[in-house]
Amino acid sequence: MEFSGTSPDTDSPTNTSDSSSSSLAVQLTLRLLQSDDPSSNIKAAKEIRRLTKTSSKSRRHLSLAIQPLVRMLTSNCLVSNESALLALLNLAVKDEKNKVSIVNAGALGPIVSFLRSNNLTLQEHATASLLTLSASTTNKPIIGSSGAIPLLVQTLGHEISQTKADALMALYNLSTHSETLRDSILEANPIPYIVNMLKRSKKSSKTAEKCTALLESLVATEPGRIMLTSEEGGVLSVVEVLESGSVLGREHAVGTLLTMCESDRCKYREPILREGVIPGLLELTVQGGEKSQGKAQRLLRLLRASTNPRSEFEPDTLENIVYNIISGIGNEEQCGKAKQMLAEMVQVSMEQSLRHLEKRAAPAIASCASSK
Repeated sequence: MEFSGTSPDTDSPTNTSDSSSSSLAVQLTLRLLQSDDPSSNIKAAKEIRRLTKTSSKSRRHLSLAIQPLVRMLTSNCLVSNESALLALLNLAVKDEKNKVSIVNAGALGPIVSFLRSNNLTLQEHATASLLTLSASTTNKPIIGSSGAIPLLVQTLGHEISQTKADALMALYNLSTHSETLRDSILEANPIPYIVNMLKRSKKSSKTAEKCTALLESLVATEPGRIMLTSEEGGVLSVVEVLESGSVLGREHAVGTLLTMCESDRCKYREPILREGVIPGLLELTVQGGEKSQGKAQRLLRLLRASTNPRSEFEPDTLENIVYNIISGIGNEEQCGKAKQMLAEMVQVSMEQSLRHLEKRAAPAIASCASSK
């Protein structure tokens, strides 16, 4: 999964103008952009933004505008900066070649400087631009070495929700490229921001999905695992998404905990169990998506007290594994809830097995009936 971002403009049905008219508009716009008059440049940038809002063909034809638009980013005029940035953002959306060309043309320097700006609108557009540009595999290491990462992490504390969400997704895109970039992100200490966002957001929200996606990527390294377990409420916030998040959020949450436990079961088993994860895991084994079910079952096996093979008199069933875990839980409330969930899980499992048997037996029964 990669987050590519969307243009701040809302897509609408494709313009029905004929191709010759569109081609003329492109040529006139490019001519305006080459003018020495700043007001003409701004007018051209706004027209590029309009033309590329819904047309992938216009994005291709207007790729020639990238270099002059990048030059506008270095202007001392705020209107010029904003107009050029929005035009480049539209050019980059859903166009891999333009994404790479924009970075190669030198856009990252000005865009990163806009993240430091006191102008919140400019910060917002710069963050959206980095989200879109970071969806390109080619661009990821370049963005990672541009000085953008610490500023994106700081942006997680931004007052505007959309800007925070864009920064979060941009960091996720970068984190999937290499351990080097994950280390760079962790050096900027994003975990407190992410956990705070999880605590404040609805657990089934898109924000929670994106937070757990980034955490799942970051805990692939030991520093990430240590930071999450060291942060007050860090593991608990992931468990809460596992319990009541969206389908995708729960998948990322269980993936985060599984990665931790698989890396060092002895070290991370107790911190995970302590947050009352068992009821949520049991529910996932029955009601979760296919990926979530498999991850939940693997995590339950890692969380049991012993990893020794079961004897022939005590089969290594999921029910036995869970009973083994429950027997080691000291918290009475957690233990009671886990036992109730286990009973429900067994009941659902039996009902599913019966339905499966009935389905398999139906052809044979029908055959017998017809032969009488």
